[in-house]
Amino acid sequence: MSDVLLSPLGKTSDYITTYSPALLFPIARMQKRSEIGVTEALPFFGVDIWNGYELSWLNAKGKPQIAIATFHIPANSPNIIESKSFKLYLNSFNQTKMVSFESMLETLRVDISASVGAAVQVKLTEPALFSQFKMGELTGYNIDNLDIDVDVYSPCADILRCDPSDRTISETLTSDLLKSNCLVTGQPDWASVQIQYTGTTINRESLLRYLISFRNHNEFHEQCVERIFVDIMRDCAPLKLAVYARYTRRGGLDINPFRTNFNAEQPSNARTARQ
Repeated sequence: MSDVLLSPLGKTSDYITTYSPALLFPIARMQKRSEIGVTEALPFFGVDIWNGYELSWLNAKGKPQIAIATFHIPANSPNIIESKSFKLYLNSFNQTKMVSFESMLETLRVDISASVGAAVQVKLTEPALFSQFKMGELTGYNIDNLDIDVDVYSPCADILRCDPSDRTISETLTSDLLKSNCLVTGQPDWASVQIQYTGTTINRESLLRYLISFRNHNEFHEQCVERIFVDIMRDCAPLKLAVYARYTRRGGLDINPFRTNFNAEQPSNARTARQ
């Protein structure tokens, strides 16, 4: 938490409009992973998919250019990037001349990779190709219509339970009721979550209560998804597990963490209606 307090979060910030990679503020993943018992031997792999909708720069003639940027940051990178610093960094290109589209792409790739400490995949989509971006809700059975009583609003893994059975099943469950709060500012973060597993049947009512229990919890998106993964693995012991969350946009950025312990299909990065 001490490093986070040094970030731009919750502070008045000047918007620098000329290229400044020093604005990026990395945060070590292990600071929060240690709280949930995750060591350097990760129980999962995956990716954090960031979409940047407010990217603009100047071409060599001074004419503004725009693109939608997509970043795939591997889950085994030592660092995440604090989201406000990411926004400030992207805005630092607003009055910066780039010699070509390719040089813009390469600059982003080099800077973000250096900040997270691992190779990052970057894609820039030009306006002529914006129609390629599709919308779609997370696939699976949505458990939100379950008629349940709820009185716990801080993460409580003890809520989770499996139905008594010797049967092994494979299913995908979704919920749009995941809400957490920014670790520093306390601002609400809204998300839809998809849980794909093979193992003993997870009791759906207990899973929904567990997901709702994050409602007053302060933690970054990536950390919430990893906590969900670890809690389900520990309390329900599925043979296979994948957890994917689509968080709503803030400051022109959405963050979509994916964690799995098997070769699950790579998320499509389709934008949900709330994003």
